[in-house]
Amino acid sequence: MGGVVAGACETGIKPTATIAAPDSADQVLFGMSHYVTNAGIQRAHVRADTAYLYSPAQTSELRNVHITFYDPRGAETSTLTSREGTYHWRGGDMEARGNVVVVRTDGATLRTEVIRYSQARNQVSSDKPFVFDEPTRHIKGQGFTADPAFKIVTANRVTGEGGKFTLPNQ
Repeated sequence: MGGVVAGACETGIKPTATIAAPDSADQVLFGMSHYVTNAGIQRAHVRADTAYLYSPAQTSELRNVHITFYDPRGAETSTLTSREGTYHWRGGDMEARGNVVVVRTDGATLRTEVIRYSQARNQVSSDKPFVFDEPTRHIKGQGFTADPAFKIVTANRVTGEGGKFTLPNQ
């Protein structure tokens, strides 16, 4: 059974999210593995214990997610793990939810409850509290945007210790 979260009103506002029940999935995959490529270059390897595929919406709901990200040369940049996530086939956008941990190959670690990836903007973001740790700094805040390699991070309502970082212009 699927349900809609958020109602429409007289202004014609469309629902912001839908919840698709596993029993309405067009396909269910166990031990799912999917390679995301761009111009023939591997950009991500998405794995999940279980994937519920919904053809009309062109989305997949994933459980126990593990994603490895690669740079334009095909070198690994980071890994992401989460309890669940959504993958939009057409646009390549992804959302990870529940105990999200991103670890760069140099050991820097980001922890949050929700993170989104926009393929069109080539950007990751969250509006939830986060903690970002590197060997020389510890940053906490309420939401951020970053490049997929987490080299340039713009954080909101930041607190931190050690190193240098640039606060966004308000």
